[in-house]
Amino acid sequence: MMARRKGLPLKVLVFVVLIACATFVSAQQTRDTKDLVPTGKGWGVASEYAPDRVDHAGVSGNAGLARITCPNGICNHGGPVMGSSPNIYYIWYGNWSGSGTSHPISDSPNTKGLLNTFLNGLTGSSYEHINTTYSISGTAITGNVTNGGDASDNYSHGTALSDSAVQAVVAAQISSGALPADTNGVYFVLTSSDVNETSGFCTQYCGWHTHGTIGGKDIKYAFVGNPDRCPSACEYQTTSPNNDSGADGMASIIAHEQEEAISDPDLNAWYDRRGEENADKCAWTFGTTHTASNGSLYNITLANTNYLIQRNWVNAGGGSCAMSY
Repeated sequence: MMARRKGLPLKVLVFVVLIACATFVSAQQTRDTKDLVPTGKGWGVASEYAPDRVDHAGVSGNAGLARITCPNGICNHGGPVMGSSPNIYYIWYGNWSGSGTSHPISDSPNTKGLLNTFLNGLTGSSYEHINTTYSISGTAITGNVTNGGDASDNYSHGTALSDSAVQAVVAAQISSGALPADTNGVYFVLTSSDVNETSGFCTQYCGWHTHGTIGGKDIKYAFVGNPDRCPSACEYQTTSPNNDSGADGMASIIAHEQEEAISDPDLNAWYDRRGEENADKCAWTFGTTHTASNGSLYNITLANTNYLIQRNWVNAGGGSCAMSY
C-alpha cells in the first residue's frame, strides 16, 4: 500500500480512497458486462471488441450494436452462418500409407475410408439437423453437408505445424488447383499420428476451426490431429467401434468442428457468454450409448457404420445437449 502523503488532511485522504474504490468497482462492472469471444479452440478470450451484454440488467449497449439475446443459453452476435449444403474438404497431411509411422492402423487407407463414410453419412442425419436451429434471417442452415473431395500433402511443412502453417497447407491446395477456392466450404487438415500442431495439440485442444483470407476470399478451415498421438487426451476409448481408434477419434472431433464452423464460421455469430460455441457446450458428452461386439461404445450409426461422437447444443426449447433434433 502506498504511504500516505505528508501534510494531506485525513478527511481528504478518506475521500480520495472512496473515489478510487468506486472507480475500481465501476471499471470491474464494465468488464463483467462484456462477453468473451471464441478462439475456435474451445475457449473464449477477452477482447476490447467484445459486445456489451445489452440485455444485462442496468447496463446499456454500445451505440449501433444490435441487441444480443440468449434465450437458449447461446447468443446470436450478428455474424454470418453457412447455409445451403456446405462442402467439406479433407486434406490428408503426412503419411497415410499404413506404414512407416508409429500407428500404422490409424494412418492408413482404412482410416481415410472410415472418415469419408462418416462424412457421407452426416448429411441429412438427425444429428446434423441440430444445426438448423442456428439459422438466421436470410440464411437457413439445412442440416446437409457435401463431401467436396480431398487432396494430399506429403509433409510440405514437416512434422511440426504452426497455426500459420495449417493455413499455408490449405492455401497451397487451393492455389495449385487441387481444391477449389470455396467460400461455402470448410477445409479440414487431417494429420497422421507423427505430426504435431505446436500451438497446443494434445495439451490444449484436439482440433480447432477458424477462417482467413486466402486468394482474396474468406476461407473457412480446420485442424484435426490424429488422436492416436495422445490417446489419453483426445480419445474417449482406445478400443473403438471400427477397431481403428485414430479414425473413430477423428470422426468425433470432425463432427465437433464442422458443427461450429457452420454455425460460427467467422467466430462472430453463435457463441455463449464464455466464448463457447455450440459443440463446445457439449464437448466430451455422448448421451445414450450402445455396446459394440468388441466391447466399445457407440451412439450413432451412419451409413451402416457405428461411431461414438460428441453431442451438439440444440438452440431451442431452452437449450440442451443432444444427438438429434
